[in-house]
Amino acid sequence: MITYNERGLLNMEEVNSCKTAIENFERTRTFSIAHLYKEEKAMDMHIHDCYELYYSISGGKQFLIDNRFYPISPGDLFIINQYESHKLTQIDNSVHERIVLSIYPDFVKRISTPDTDLDYCFSNRDSHFQHKVSLDKATQRRFLYYISKITSARGYAHDIVEQAAFMELLVMINTLSDANAAENSVSDYKYSQQVDDILVYINQNIGQNITVEQLAANFFLSESYICRIFKQATGTTINKYITARRISIAKAHLNDGDSVGVAFEKSGFGDYSSFFKAFTKAVGVSPKKYANLSVS
Repeated sequence: MITYNERGLLNMEEVNSCKTAIENFERTRTFSIAHLYKEEKAMDMHIHDCYELYYSISGGKQFLIDNRFYPISPGDLFIINQYESHKLTQIDNSVHERIVLSIYPDFVKRISTPDTDLDYCFSNRDSHFQHKVSLDKATQRRFLYYISKITSARGYAHDIVEQAAFMELLVMINTLSDANAAENSVSDYKYSQQVDDILVYINQNIGQNITVEQLAANFFLSESYICRIFKQATGTTINKYITARRISIAKAHLNDGDSVGVAFEKSGFGDYSSFFKAFTKAVGVSPKKYANLSVS
């Protein structure tokens, strides 16, 4: 993995963990690149403060991003905004190779210009937006060329070469994402209409108390059946999904400068103790400490 700061190359280390890559990126507040070959411990639905680019080389089968399911093929690139919940719901445990870029949002805004908004592919979420862009063979080679150029730069002006290649990469991705949205007014993800309706209901009522019993009654299904189809489709349980979405909402409020109390009230947790425990477990720090880090 290559990690950068504002002056260029900071260090180089081999990592096989997205968690380590994100920790390094958060320290430098620019971006990091991880080339991962092994599968980590299965992750529940989760969120990041950063932008994420996930490039599939082999082994991925299905991605759930912000209520949408996408089949994964080699050469697929996924564009994930900060606070968008996501989870790999199906993988090949024997081989799972991918390249993951974790990108600090303010860094992208800083290197953008009035005429070229490099942030657009992450911040734009109109009705035709697709998280997945399928790269053809030529574009796959071009993507890997930029990654190689970034990670192999050495010596004089390496920082300029690295940043220039990174900017070229974002220009390419923005161009592809914009064209992809124009071509895909009908989304290509497929999943059960029942689960789709359940996800919409949860997100429209996330601020209210939501139970499996209530969902089952609302959709005229048994509790065991609704739990089974949800887990089969998403790879996670109803309660874990609801918790992840609520933490996402809380983090967004804290990043906007709201108090911990406001974040708790807006997130939909039934009591502060549950909010505190869930947030600390998922994020790694308490809500108060996270709020302090966000404004520092």
